[in-house]
Amino acid sequence: MKTASLFFIIVFAVVLGVKGQTDSVATKAKSDAEVEKRAAAWIASLQLNDPAKETRLTAVVSTHLEAVRDWNNEHPYTTVPAGIDPSTGKTLSTMDRQIIANSAMPRSVHENLMTGLRKDLNEEQVNSILDKYTIGKVAFTMNGYHAIVPDLTPLEDSVIRSNLEQAREQAVDFKNAKQISAIFEIYKTKSEQYLNANGRNWRALYKAYSDAAKAKKKL
Repeated sequence: MKTASLFFIIVFAVVLGVKGQTDSVATKAKSDAEVEKRAAAWIASLQLNDPAKETRLTAVVSTHLEAVRDWNNEHPYTTVPAGIDPSTGKTLSTMDRQIIANSAMPRSVHENLMTGLRKDLNEEQVNSILDKYTIGKVAFTMNGYHAIVPDLTPLEDSVIRSNLEQAREQAVDFKNAKQISAIFEIYKTKSEQYLNANGRNWRALYKAYSDAAKAKKKL
């Protein structure tokens, strides 16, 4: 009797294991299909009218998106020990630890994306695809700086835009909007420090902008 019960327990465990593997394969296949659809839409937006190029570029982007997704899923924040940020002394947040985990992804993943894009696209087109990855955050953030600092000089504009373009290229290797925003925050801080170091007072400028916006709402 005990032997029979043990047999059924083993069979049940095997069935569950097989089902789990099947579900996992099905889930990944569905995710891969969604990734390829997104990559194809991004490339289609360029209107290249060249099927061969479009096929190559869709493969480049989808391969990269899948690699970022898989690395993120296989390297949760718990793989990074809890500790402090040595530059601030503050305890690392869950997001900090996930960013650290994701930034350890092999550099070749990023290099393959950029090389693949530049093989078939000019820099303007490459930037358009990077904007798709980062939901247009360069233009959106630049508009914010111009609103807060209306008399931004051409040099200031150039420095800040350069910082944000660095943020954009780095951010494509992160999985979701929150992670992308965290990368942009690094470069926004750098830009605000630049303004402070060159005669501006970022805190005062932001306060003036915020106060004006609140006053406008009351009208």
